[in-house]
Amino acid sequence: MTIAVTGATGHLGRLVVEALISRGAAPNEIVAVVRDLAKAAGLAAQGVQVRQADYDRPETLGTALAGADRLLLISGNEVGKRVPQHTAVIEAARAAGVRFLAYTSILRADTSTIGLAPEHLATEQVIAASGIPYAVLRNGWYFENYAGQFGTALATGAFAGSAGDGRIAAATRADYAEAAAAVLLAGDPGVYELGGEAFTMAELAAEVTRQAGIAVEYRDLPVAEYQALLVGAGLPEGYAALLAETDFKITQGELDTDSDDLTRLIGRPATSLADAVATALKA
Repeated sequence: MTIAVTGATGHLGRLVVEALISRGAAPNEIVAVVRDLAKAAGLAAQGVQVRQADYDRPETLGTALAGADRLLLISGNEVGKRVPQHTAVIEAARAAGVRFLAYTSILRADTSTIGLAPEHLATEQVIAASGIPYAVLRNGWYFENYAGQFGTALATGAFAGSAGDGRIAAATRADYAEAAAAVLLAGDPGVYELGGEAFTMAELAAEVTRQAGIAVEYRDLPVAEYQALLVGAGLPEGYAALLAETDFKITQGELDTDSDDLTRLIGRPATSLADAVATALKA
């Protein structure tokens, strides 16, 4: 059985490849589909098949997916372009005879009001219409979204946002990668709502304070003010608006879940807030 993983040199894709190998997949039965071959040298050194392809160049996808039995389509990172990009991969997968396709979506994509959800839902619909047996991995927020803010928070004494006291069932990329590997190896169709140990931003700030020994608070801002802060940090206006609005949606429970799908798939509790913070601080 050959398993292909798109975006295999990305933060999540590389971890999925590692999880597949740790769960018993032979490296030479894994196809790492990448845009930049140079970045995949480490994967090739492990015996993983490395093939070049680009979501924006459909003519490259057929060769990259040739002979693949199962495929993980990791969603692209270009908001606004993802539906045609993903559709190109799905069509190439069908033409190549892929027998099982998994896709990294967003939590409750079919009901979510988050601005990122429509592209994911549209992709899910294309997959459902393709005729390929499939699994949808509806990943919640990534803990690393917050870990990337630790340096600023420790320097300024605060996390900023518009999340209020909403709860965020975030999980680490490694947890989501293990779940993806488990689904790929089992080939079990379904829709999986994935999330970890829920916390508020105030609880995150308190945990960082406890472990770092530096006082950090959570500073809640109106959406417009938080958007302006993001723009001031260098984000494009449109993307800053999307992120600020998403942060506000946390107050409405959009990034929380009581589903135990993640723990069932990985066979253990999701990484705790304390452990995730400890790992991030060491990094």
